[in-house]
Amino acid sequence: MSKETRGTVIVTGGGRGIGAEVVQLCAQAGHDVLFTYVSKPHRAREVVDRCVPYGVKVVAVQADVRDPMLANAVVEQAERLSAVIGLVNNAGITSRIGSFLDVDIDTMRDVLDVNVLGTMVMCQAVVRHWVGRGSGGSIVNVSSIAATLGSPGEYIHYAGSKAAVEGFTIGLAKEFADQGIRANVVSPGTTDTEIHALSGEPGRAERVAPKIPMKRAGDPREIAEAIAWMLSDKASYVTGTVLRVAGGL
Repeated sequence: MSKETRGTVIVTGGGRGIGAEVVQLCAQAGHDVLFTYVSKPHRAREVVDRCVPYGVKVVAVQADVRDPMLANAVVEQAERLSAVIGLVNNAGITSRIGSFLDVDIDTMRDVLDVNVLGTMVMCQAVVRHWVGRGSGGSIVNVSSIAATLGSPGEYIHYAGSKAAVEGFTIGLAKEFADQGIRANVVSPGTTDTEIHALSGEPGRAERVAPKIPMKRAGDPREIAEAIAWMLSDKASYVTGTVLRVAGGL
């Protein structure tokens, strides 16, 4: 039998990398967790299995959260685990590294749809739920240091999408602060995850490490720890804030 939990956290993009670490930290802290993933169900199952020792409910749902109907369904399913108290929007995509002049319109739309609209849609679904039941909650949207560095010659359209996430989150935080809803951003620097291989350069983390003041890429757990703190009551007076976790950049 599962123990009494501290409420449910929804994590998008929880099947690998930073998201998987966030799922595990939330479960370890006593939260039920519902996380979404797009592909590789065996990887999602591994994340669920790693959380078994914590005695909470962890559920993986294959879903594209850009769809408002699916986003609402995710919130409803999460609420059946226990009261939803947090949302981490970690799902995101880049594209192949290269010049902006080589990026086609379909790629731009995909990046904006997932990174910006997906974040907005999930936030709207969760905030509407909280406002409807008269309760507060905590949102952490995952951005990127690219939002301020621009990532010239690599993926400036991705950088633009993450800058949009940061601006949106600040506005969201101010609009709903008086209803007990906090919204913040964690902005990671280069982190050693699969995202670099998916963008066509598996060794990118090693390549850019010398440019980072700490001379290394981040570990996914280091980013997840910052997200978990921002999500928690330990950050109860923090809202509308962008926390850079980027090794000094």
